[in-house]
Amino acid sequence: MLTSARAIAVLASGQGSNFEALAAAAARGELGAPIVLLASDQPEAPALDRARRLGIEAVVLPAGRFRTRLEDERPWIAQLTSRGVDLVVLAGFMRRLHAEFLEAFPDRVLNIHPSLLPAFAGLDAIGQALRDGARSTGCTVHLVTDDVDGGPILGQAVVDVRAGETYDSLAARIHAAEHRLYPHMVRRFVSEPWRREGGRIVFGSPGASAATALGASTHA
Repeated sequence: MLTSARAIAVLASGQGSNFEALAAAAARGELGAPIVLLASDQPEAPALDRARRLGIEAVVLPAGRFRTRLEDERPWIAQLTSRGVDLVVLAGFMRRLHAEFLEAFPDRVLNIHPSLLPAFAGLDAIGQALRDGARSTGCTVHLVTDDVDGGPILGQAVVDVRAGETYDSLAARIHAAEHRLYPHMVRRFVSEPWRREGGRIVFGSPGASAATALGASTHA
């Protein structure tokens, strides 16, 4: 288990709003470790500008010829390890990581997904929830494994789906919930003892309750 971290790297492909929420928490001393790097596979990603504005190093690293994964993960590993990174946080990173990367950071890669996993895994989770007629959805922070959106769950926040909900209105409230949940769960992950129990991460002593293990769900 990782109960402390020296340095965090964030990987992002797009806007970077979750990255900025994490960076704000780090600036307040509420993340448990500093963010030392924002790495992106997209040269035009707005997340890069956010990082530079916040005084955090921002780099674009080679992605290669594949759309859904990195062709060569070794340059990414090298850039992160050279900066002492021991926790990797994905924030809208649109490429799947595989064994080489995950083995370089064992149980030290986190992601946030815009649904209450295991429901609506994969792409377009918000659209899936609307098409399915779900009464509630939300967001999930989980460990990254080879199983897409299937790693052990650290915590979740519930967002009710309102009558007449549009994609944009639901997405806005899910993103707001993500910005609250992600920094909270990163801090717990690096500052509290934890262990795996099946499909979840349990924080605290072996007698901790499920509610304590997953943190308090919130409604947005």
